[in-house]
Amino acid sequence: MLNFEKRTGPDLGSAAPTYPSNAVPEWFRDAKLGFFVHWGLYSVPAWAVAHPEGGVPTEDSYAWHQYAEWYGNTVRITESPTWQRHQELYGPGRSYEDLADLWDASAFDADAFVGELVGAGAKYIIPTTKHHEGFCLWDTQTTGFNSAARGPRRDLISEFHDAARRAGARFGVYYSGALDWHVSDFPPIESDTDLFRFRRNDDAFARYSAAQLDELIQRFSPDVLWNDIEWPDGGKGRDDHAVAALLSRYFDAKPDGVVNDRWGVPYHGYLTREYTHVDEILPEPWESTRGLGYSFGFNQAEDDSHTLSGPELIRMLVDVVSKNGNLLINVGPAADGSIPELQRATMRELGAWLSVNGEAVYGTRPWIRFGEEIGAPRRYTQSDAGVHVHALDPGVGELALPAELASAREARWADGAAVDVSARQDGTSIVAIPDALRAQPVAVFTVPRP
Repeated sequence: MLNFEKRTGPDLGSAAPTYPSNAVPEWFRDAKLGFFVHWGLYSVPAWAVAHPEGGVPTEDSYAWHQYAEWYGNTVRITESPTWQRHQELYGPGRSYEDLADLWDASAFDADAFVGELVGAGAKYIIPTTKHHEGFCLWDTQTTGFNSAARGPRRDLISEFHDAARRAGARFGVYYSGALDWHVSDFPPIESDTDLFRFRRNDDAFARYSAAQLDELIQRFSPDVLWNDIEWPDGGKGRDDHAVAALLSRYFDAKPDGVVNDRWGVPYHGYLTREYTHVDEILPEPWESTRGLGYSFGFNQAEDDSHTLSGPELIRMLVDVVSKNGNLLINVGPAADGSIPELQRATMRELGAWLSVNGEAVYGTRPWIRFGEEIGAPRRYTQSDAGVHVHALDPGVGELALPAELASAREARWADGAAVDVSARQDGTSIVAIPDALRAQPVAVFTVPRP
């Protein structure tokens, strides 16, 4: 996957603007867990190729795209599996954009939906306001191609925003800055090169994007601006509709707001890593993001073999947090606004685990190293309470404490029970994992600071 902080062109030389200097706020670093919500026209067909183990050849990765939210592009690749299915299901006379009139969101209850996310442990929530298809989920004045005028005939982002604020969660917005297939006439994207070649960079489109983002900022005062696939080059200069001016207006209105790294300019907030395993602690704040399956948008072709289980998701969260990151996990609702049961089950397992072990996750920072792989695998986090040791495989029954924690005698499990620490003849301190915790996905104990 691309690392977007490395894409900062074009070089404007002496005409380059001055960017804000805002750092990543502490609330974001403390939050640790957010939920993406990918919901749009692509949720009507809700289909993409579910890749076999090992994936597909690189040259087929766009024609056989496994992201359901890319349906609007994949369906234009003649003879692709998506194109073939669309012909069979909808007929050759119905375009992708015609699906707007088939979108029925009558099962969507924003408070109940957000309640599931907060119950799963979310501290911030980021729905897609406009994905690459160009369909806006708020009552925008910039285009009639939106959910208030067509399909659901509801301002879905307002509903999300109000429910998130009522639930006490931070609220962010995802926005596709440089890709908008509704207002473009390019061929379909069939490679990573096409991803940046087939997009509008003209001034008119830059103004259109800026007007939409300004609306989102003014109406929703989002805590997070999550931009995707860069920004049109025509909006990277010193103009009032350019990125530097947009971000300045945003931070003026929201001093504790935060942005990501996908703007294509020299300034970024936190780093993003999409479906990528990070091996070490990153010095900069970062965010790992992926779907519960291999698609962000709901893909009805996926089953439990493609979907993270509760234990897998919990271990992923712990791994990311131990390396200075946040996890932005995605839920992809069905078109009607309901959360598919397969996703809901995993989310609830995560929430149940965090309700007991959250102190070792929220508000923590990395320890002197992220963990150990030799012997019983574990990860470390730390807070004012001490060093939190996350046993990733409690079923092994015991683990050896590292030398830095070997003298710990006041360690406690997450439920407050004392940790049984014994010493081997070689001086190694051994922690016995109680039988009741050995079936847990991750067992956590805390070694208090001296």
